Amino acid sequence: MAVGAAAIGPGSSEGFMHLVDPNRKWYNNRRIIILNGWLVLLLITSSTNGFDGSLMNSLQSMDQWKNFFNNPQGGTLGLLNAIQNIGSLAGYPFAPYLSDGIGRRPSIWIGAVCMLAGAALQTACQNINQFIGARFLLGFGLSIASNAAPMLVTEVAYPVYRPQLSSLYNTLWYSGNIVASWSSFGTARIQSDWSWRIPSILQAIPSFLQFFLIWFVPESPRYLVSKGKESQALRTLAYYHADGDETDPLVLYEFEEIKTAIHLDQESKKNVGWKALFATKGNRKRMGIIIAIAWFSQWSGNGLVSYYLNQVFDTIGITDTDIQLLITGILAIWNLFWAVFASFQVDRWGRRFLFLTSAAGMTLFFTLQTICSAEYAMHNTPSAAHAVIAFIFLFYAFYDLAFTPLIVSYTLEILPYSLRAKGFNVFNFTISVALIFNQYVNPIALKKIGWKYYIVYCCFLAFETVFLYFFVVETQNRTLEETAALFDGDDLDKLHQAGHQAVEVRHEDYDEKSSDPGVKV
Repeated sequence: MAVGAAAIGPGSSEGFMHLVDPNRKWYNNRRIIILNGWLVLLLITSSTNGFDGSLMNSLQSMDQWKNFFNNPQGGTLGLLNAIQNIGSLAGYPFAPYLSDGIGRRPSIWIGAVCMLAGAALQTACQNINQFIGARFLLGFGLSIASNAAPMLVTEVAYPVYRPQLSSLYNTLWYSGNIVASWSSFGTARIQSDWSWRIPSILQAIPSFLQFFLIWFVPESPRYLVSKGKESQALRTLAYYHADGDETDPLVLYEFEEIKTAIHLDQESKKNVGWKALFATKGNRKRMGIIIAIAWFSQWSGNGLVSYYLNQVFDTIGITDTDIQLLITGILAIWNLFWAVFASFQVDRWGRRFLFLTSAAGMTLFFTLQTICSAEYAMHNTPSAAHAVIAFIFLFYAFYDLAFTPLIVSYTLEILPYSLRAKGFNVFNFTISVALIFNQYVNPIALKKIGWKYYIVYCCFLAFETVFLYFFVVETQNRTLEETAALFDGDDLDKLHQAGHQAVEVRHEDYDEKSSDPGVKV
């Protein structure tokens, strides 16, 4: 492998792909298989969030749940849906300091403990106040775990598979969504409180697994370097990315880029603290894109379906509980299919293409959904109601091309290590604010003006498409450090030089040893 790297000099502008061993694949390398297995444990953090989103939708269709809590309406219903995100808001001030301070793994464990407590209280609750408290705990723990988990996936994954794996993080939101939808569909037939308590127990499964297994997952090499544990970081990279070979060209390239990027950030006061998020032109561009895609992810009309699908059904005359739950369950499977499909195309098609295709498709099909909703409302046409359901499915197929797989992975890859935890926290905070706003406003607006409320989202979707066209930057086939440097200009050459110099030194050392008859190579 060292010989293959020799053609690339220290000043080359090429990235890491030429250093990758073509024979080292995820399916034939034991250590990459083990690494990916541990990464799945991190990816299911998103399943807890997806479970909650679908659970509240399903519970609102259950007579047993509505009767137990005296049929909550209006502001009470809005609070029940929003309280999880309010809990997340309460956790955000702590999340980045935990992730950067004590490490990614301990932060995930703390989040799992909080979510286990929330799921237990939700299962055993006897009144609406306890239910609200349980959902607050779930949100608080989720904000801590979901800050650290996707960062750890992004920072420890084998570089060839990082885009796909980090894109799968948010995609697995739908795995929780599916379990919640179909378990609720089944338990709705239980004529007791267990119809909604059993799904509440199932919500704890991802956190239960993380509570016991998280300590077997490797810690982020970038976190280790930032804490002065460079030898441990090198061993981690070598163990999982090169079968333990600390002189492997790819490992040396990664290690030197990581060290250089982190040391450059530590030397510059502009890249330290919260003010750094907006201190430079590159950082302001990053944060503008990050805040925008976070808000777009919840303000594209999907919030109506995610939390208030039963009320959307009511506006088009579909009131049967079984049919509502059945459509919810099928939609979750449909969403997972398209999101997983898009996750494996991120390096083939590019982030920019996926974002623009997604936004244009959503605008088209949400507009058609609005037209058919109006037709049903004004003329009570059954075929228009069926068309609304079809357009909801088509709308989500395009939503899932970008706004499920890319919003987390793209945010993390354009942020430098020194700002990653804080910048990602801003991303999550923006989503929570958008969700809370939607969860209070949507039920009121749907009740007051019905289908006319959809017109607001049609206009906003058109704005999203224009914004993404002008601001999204392509990031294909780059390491994390190289991607982050796209926004900072001069540092990109320094990173390339550091990586290639390390490989060149290794190659020269290899040549010297191979020319010495007394040394085995």
